[in-house]
Amino acid sequence: MTAAIQARPAAIRWVVRGLSILACIALWQVASATHLNLGIVTFRNVPPPLEVVQSALALFRSPKLVPHITSSLWRVFAGYGAAVVLGVIFGFAIGRSRATSDLLLPPLELLRPIPAVAWIPLSILIFPSSELSMIYITFIGALFPIVLNTVHGVANVDRRLLAAARSLGAGELAILREVVLPDAAPSIVTGLAIGMGTSWFCLVTAEMISGQFGIGYYTWEAYTLQNYADIIVGMLVIGLLGMGSSWLLTTAGRLLMPWRSPKVAR
Repeated sequence: MTAAIQARPAAIRWVVRGLSILACIALWQVASATHLNLGIVTFRNVPPPLEVVQSALALFRSPKLVPHITSSLWRVFAGYGAAVVLGVIFGFAIGRSRATSDLLLPPLELLRPIPAVAWIPLSILIFPSSELSMIYITFIGALFPIVLNTVHGVANVDRRLLAAARSLGAGELAILREVVLPDAAPSIVTGLAIGMGTSWFCLVTAEMISGQFGIGYYTWEAYTLQNYADIIVGMLVIGLLGMGSSWLLTTAGRLLMPWRSPKVAR
C-alpha cells in the first residue's frame, strides 16, 4: 500500500513533465505559424515543429548521421577522459597540500575565465591537426570544473574523521582511500557532470570553426546553407547527447555512492 502511494506522485510528476514539453511545443507551433514578432524577438524565420521532425527523419536516414555523431563522441570523450584524470589528480593535490595549492591554483584561476572560443586560435597553432585542437578544446572546457569541485570536496572533508583515522593508525594512502575519497565523492561527481556539459559546449564551438564532421559542424553548415530546420535538429541532437552523457555520469555516481541518500527526489 505504501509503495503504491509513493509511486502515484512519481507518476504524476512524469505526466506533468511530459505536459510541460508538449506545452512548449504548442507555443512554438503557434509562434511559428503566426510569425510572432515581439520587437526584439521574432519567429518569422523559425520553422514549425513538423518541419523540424521531417528534417530529423531525413538526418536519421542519411549516411552522414553516424560519422557526425561518432566524430563528436570521440572528441568529447577523448578530451573529457584526459580532463578527468588530470583534474582529479590536481584537485586532490591542491586540496591536500597548501604548497601545491600555492603553486597550481593561481595559474588555473587565471586561465579559468578564458572562454573556449579564445582557445581555438592558440590550439590550432599548438597542435598539428584540427582533430587534436578540437579534443584539446573539450579538455580545457572540462578541466576547470573538475579541478575546482574536487578541490572543494577534498578541502572540506570533516577534520574529525581525519583525526579519528590517524588516531587508529591509518597511513596517508589509507586515509585518502577510506576517508577523503568517500567524503569528497559527491563534489567530484558534481564536477564530472558539469565538466561533461562544458565539454559539449566547447566541442560545438570548436566544430563550428575547425570541423568537417560532427554535430556542431552539421549545425553550422545548416546555418550557412539557410536550412533553418536542420539548425534546430542539430541543437536538439546536441542537447540529447549532452543530457544523456550527464545522466550516465550522475547515475553511475549514485550507484558508486550507496552510502549517500539522495536529498531531492528524481
